[in-house]
Amino acid sequence: MTANIDNAGTGTPPAATDRPTGPWHDTTLTPEARADALLAAMTLQEKTAQLVGVWVGASDEGGEVAPFQHDMEVPVDLDALLPHGLGQLTRPFGTAPVDPAVGALSLARSQERITGANRFGIPALAHEECLAGFATWGATAYPVPLSWGATFHPELVGEMAAAIGRDLRSVGVHQGLAPVLDVVRDARWGRVEETIGEDPYLVGTVATAYVRGLESAGVVATLKHFAGYSASRAGRNLAPVGMGARERADIILPPFEMAVRESGVRSVMHAYTDTDGIPSAADGPLLTGLLRDTWGFGGTVVADYFGIAFLKTLHGVAGSYGEAAAAALGAGVDVELPTVKTFGRPLADALAEGLVPEALVDRAVRRVLVQKAQLGLLDAEWSPVPPALADVEGADPQELRGTVRLDTEENRALARRVAEEAVVLLRNDGTLPLAADPPAGAPARIALVGPNADTPTAVLGCYSFPVHVGSRHPGAPLGIALPTLREALAAEFPHSEIVTAPGAELDGTATDGFGEALALAEGADLVIVALGDRAGLFGRGTSGEGCDAEDLELPGFQQQLLDALLDTGTPVVVTLLAGRPYALGRAADEAAAVVQAFFPGEEGTRAVASVLSGRTAPSGRLPVSVPRHPGSQPSTYLAARLGHASEVSHVDPTPAFGFGHGLTYTTFAWSDLLVEREQAPTDGEFALSCTVRNTGGREGTEVVQVYLHDPVASVVQPVRRLIGYVRLDLRPAEAARVRMTVPADLASFTGRDGHRIVEPGALELRLGASSTDTRLVARVTLTGPVRTVDHTRRLHMGFETEVLTDAP
Repeated sequence: MTANIDNAGTGTPPAATDRPTGPWHDTTLTPEARADALLAAMTLQEKTAQLVGVWVGASDEGGEVAPFQHDMEVPVDLDALLPHGLGQLTRPFGTAPVDPAVGALSLARSQERITGANRFGIPALAHEECLAGFATWGATAYPVPLSWGATFHPELVGEMAAAIGRDLRSVGVHQGLAPVLDVVRDARWGRVEETIGEDPYLVGTVATAYVRGLESAGVVATLKHFAGYSASRAGRNLAPVGMGARERADIILPPFEMAVRESGVRSVMHAYTDTDGIPSAADGPLLTGLLRDTWGFGGTVVADYFGIAFLKTLHGVAGSYGEAAAAALGAGVDVELPTVKTFGRPLADALAEGLVPEALVDRAVRRVLVQKAQLGLLDAEWSPVPPALADVEGADPQELRGTVRLDTEENRALARRVAEEAVVLLRNDGTLPLAADPPAGAPARIALVGPNADTPTAVLGCYSFPVHVGSRHPGAPLGIALPTLREALAAEFPHSEIVTAPGAELDGTATDGFGEALALAEGADLVIVALGDRAGLFGRGTSGEGCDAEDLELPGFQQQLLDALLDTGTPVVVTLLAGRPYALGRAADEAAAVVQAFFPGEEGTRAVASVLSGRTAPSGRLPVSVPRHPGSQPSTYLAARLGHASEVSHVDPTPAFGFGHGLTYTTFAWSDLLVEREQAPTDGEFALSCTVRNTGGREGTEVVQVYLHDPVASVVQPVRRLIGYVRLDLRPAEAARVRMTVPADLASFTGRDGHRIVEPGALELRLGASSTDTRLVARVTLTGPVRTVDHTRRLHMGFETEVLTDAP
C-alpha cells in the first residue's frame, strides 16, 4: 500500500507552454527575490494553497499515529485544491508500508500531478518523520534521541543525521520533522525517549549537531516542540504547562536558541501545549517576537499535527476554525499540517470577512516560497524524478521493488557505532566484562530471562517505522533485520550455553512464568535479565507518545521478577532496553551489573552484547538521572537546594545514578588542576587546565564534564548545571592535558526583572565524571558591575586537549 495522489481526479491541468514565466525561475536571483516575484503574480487562493499540507492515505477512523486523528476531514477535494497549488505532502512514505523504490515512483507521479495542475507548476514540499531514522519501510532504524544524548558525542550524531538526510533526499523528501529539543522535566512523560536528556546544554549541543547533519544533505530540519511541551504537569502528554517565565527562559528555551543561532535550521514546529494560559500556536511573542525578531530565525513555522484546530477544540481560545486560523497565522504559524482544515475554507471565509489581513497570508507564503526556491522547487528545470530513480525512469513499479536500499551496510555500521557509544554501564561489581572464550573463563551456562530477551522490536522507539506504522499492518514484514538479544548473545558467546525463558510479560501481572525462569537461573553460572519497555502510541506501549507512567517502577511485574532472580544467589546482570529511566529497587545495589540502553535501534542488541563481552568498551553517560525510588518525580538533577533531600520531607529525590554517570572497564585519575585566571570581569573569561590519565589496563573513554555552582545569586539557581563537556579516548597509561576557557557569559541567568544577567561574585567550576562525581573544583570570582547579556552571548566553553604520554 502507498499513499499517493497520482491517481486522484483528473482536472484540466494547464499546458506547460501556457504557464507564466518570470523572475522566480531565475536561479541567479536570491531565493527572496524569486519568492517576491512569484508572490506578486499569485492570486489569493494560490497563496493560501501554499500554506497547507495534504495527508493522502491517512485514516480518520481513529488516532493511529497522531492525537485526535479521528477529527481530520477526509477525503480532501483534490480536484478543487490542486489547480491552486499545494504547499506540502504529508508522509508519502510514512503512512503505510511501501517499498522505497515504489514509494519514490509514487511520489514522483504525485508531484507530476501537482505541478501539472497548478498555473505556475510549483511542486509540493514532501515531509517525513526522522526521529530515529527515516520513518519508512526498509530504512535503517537508528537509536532514539535519548541514546544520542547518552553518547555525549555531537559529532557522531551529526554524522548519523547526514546519512538520514541523504536517504530522505534520495527518494524525493525535502523536510524532516526532527530533532526534538524538549528538555526532560518529568521522566514519567511518555515521550522521554524522543528527547535528548534533562540538561539544556546537552540537548542544545547534540540537537544542533543533528540539524547540521540533516541540513548538510539538503533536507530542511524542524526543531520541535516550541516550546515547553515536556514541562507538562504530572508528565501527562498534551497537558497544561505550569512553569514560570524563568524556568522557560533558562531551561526550556536555550536549546532552541542555540540551534537557531548555530545550525542553519530552516523550520520550527510549535508545541501543542499552553503555558500560563497561552497556547504555543497562538503565542505571537514566542513565535514572532522571540523566535524571529530577537533570534533572527528566517525559516518556516509549521503546525504540529492538528495543532491549529486545537485552539478551538482543546484550548478554547477560538470560537471557530476561522478564528483559530486567524490566531495562528497572526502569531506566526506559516503552514498547517498534516492536512488542510483551518487554513482551507475557514481561512478563506475569514479573509473575505476582513477578519484576517491579506498581509499575514503574504508574510507566510513568502517564507514558504523562499524555502521552495532554496530547495530548487522553483527552478524551471526541476524534475520530479528523485536521485534514487534517476537511472530507471519509466520502469514498471513491479520491476522497481528492491532496487532502492535504505538500510545499507554503511548505515548499519553507523547505527552500531551510535548504539555502542550510547550503552551506559550503571553498575559493575567486576563481573563484567564477560570473557567470550572458555579458556578465559566464559560462563558455561547463561540464563537469559525477561520479557525483552527474545523480542525483535525491543530495541525500537515509538517513531521507528515498524512500531509507529508497521504495528498497524500486522501482515507486513518488518523490512529490516532485528536480531534479538538472545541471538546477539549466542553470536557473542559461542562457547556458552544460553537458555531462555521470558519469566513474565512486559506489562502483565501474571507470575506463572517465574518458576521456569528461576529454575534456569539456579542452574546457571550467570543470569542476564532483559527488562524495559515496549514502545507504542497512545497507550499501546509502555513508552512513547501518549504512554505516560504513573510512577517510575518497571512496568508490570518486572521488578518482582528481578527481585526473585536476585534471591537465587546466581550473579545477575540487568540489561535494560527502555525509553525512560526506571527505579531498580535492590538491583541498584545488589545486581552484579546494570547495563542501560535507551531503545538502541536495529544494531542495539549487538551493541549490548559487545559491551557485555568487553569487545566494546562502555562509554555512554546518562542523559537523564535514574531514580532510586519510583515515586520521587518530578525530579531532575537541575534542582535548587530545596529540590534535594532534606529532613523535613520523607520523599528523597536523590537518584540511584545521577545525570552524566557511566562506568568504564578501566580507571582514570584526575590531577594537576591549574587555575590560570582566578578572577575575571563579568565580560571576561576564566582559564584552567587539568590532567586526566588512564590508570587501568584497558582502553577507555572519560567524559570530562564541567558544572557551574553559583553559591549566592539574586534569584534561586540549580545547585549545579552543565556548561561544557569533552570526550577523551585514552589507551592504558595515556594521559591528556585538558585546557579550558570559561566565558563569564556561561554564568548568566534570568534576573528578577526578566533580563539575562551576569552577576559579580564567587563561583565554583566543578570538574567531574558526572553530576554526582566531582573530581576537581576551581574556585573563581567574577568582578565588576552586573552585566546584561542577550542572545549574542557566548554559549560554549573552549576545550584544547594535548596527549602527554603515549601508551607503551
